[in-house]
Amino acid sequence: MTPLAIAEYTLVTALGAGREATLAALQAQRSGLAPAHFLDVELPTWIGEVPGLDAAPLPPEFAAFDCRNNRLAWLALQQDGFADAVRAARSRWGADRVAVLLGTSTAGLLETELGYRRRGPAGELPGDVNYRDRQNTYAVGAFVTHAFGLSGPSWVVSTACSSSAKVFGNAARLIATGMVDAAVVGGVDSLCLTTLYGFDSLELLSPEICRPWDAQRRGLSIGEGAAFALLERDSAAPQGWLLGVGESNDGYHMSTPHPEGAGAIAAMRAALDDARLAPEDIGYINLHGTATPSNDATEDRAVSAVFGTGVPCSSTKGATGHTLGAAGGVEAAISLLALRHRLLPAGLNVREIDPALRLAYLRENRELPLRAVLSNSFGFGGTNASLVLGAAR
Repeated sequence: MTPLAIAEYTLVTALGAGREATLAALQAQRSGLAPAHFLDVELPTWIGEVPGLDAAPLPPEFAAFDCRNNRLAWLALQQDGFADAVRAARSRWGADRVAVLLGTSTAGLLETELGYRRRGPAGELPGDVNYRDRQNTYAVGAFVTHAFGLSGPSWVVSTACSSSAKVFGNAARLIATGMVDAAVVGGVDSLCLTTLYGFDSLELLSPEICRPWDAQRRGLSIGEGAAFALLERDSAAPQGWLLGVGESNDGYHMSTPHPEGAGAIAAMRAALDDARLAPEDIGYINLHGTATPSNDATEDRAVSAVFGTGVPCSSTKGATGHTLGAAGGVEAAISLLALRHRLLPAGLNVREIDPALRLAYLRENRELPLRAVLSNSFGFGGTNASLVLGAAR
């Protein structure tokens, strides 16, 4: 692909709101995870919660969209001058030439859960339940499109943990074919009960803080987050570059990755080919790294097959938690911070590296000039996406 300008980007996670707060937490090697105290959840696990969402309703003009997921989206959109950048793109290209392509997995599901708790005597849902604008998968896409008065192509991808990485590829193809000139991409996923109890039923939640690549890792910690990037056909002062996208689906199992990482290998190689780069051109890899025994082992084998074992890499989920459908966007933003600030972020919470894993996993931050990095997002059902991102020239 022709390198695509990333004109602006932002993110919100349990580490904080915006790039500056996120960078400070990464530099301090501070995790945003804490023991779960969300609603009435009674699970011995850790989560990455964004504080203040319950006390921050959307502005009155967006009241129809008000839910936790859209509040999280709105908080992110207000950071780092991102909203102004989108408005400038609308003025420059036209409202119908800016796409909105977002990823999510649970969207406004919490609203459905809370609505069911308030059912009437005959089982009827309360009258204030608004499925269209708050609860369905596209609700966050509709909200962002409406908030900026955009009329270009707009959709939401829901392919589990790869959702908000895949939309980068969607945007690149739309721009390459001339259908649009710019795209707001990213992902939003907020905490909900279905996610927490669902992963617990699969025995994938860790009872302690998650520890990717650790010899005694016990599972993942769920987080919530939102991340957005503005991709443009050209930009006077880009924050970075989208150099390549690789996607695959190995279809091996509903929840378990292919044991040899076949789909992950295909996605990484496709991303490198798309960027016209060789494995040795990548200076850092942001791993999917969920801290489940099978996921980390499979990704270690897959990355080793493509890159060998010498490229510095880490999972930042020990800092943010697994933000599910937002993970691809969140970790792309973290990768852009790494490029800009020459920061290779450490993988947190490791006590002892698993001796069966061979990658050069970072346990401490490292400073190195970076030209290009790879960010992996591998989801349930074998849906895989890898992004190659380049430093601003």
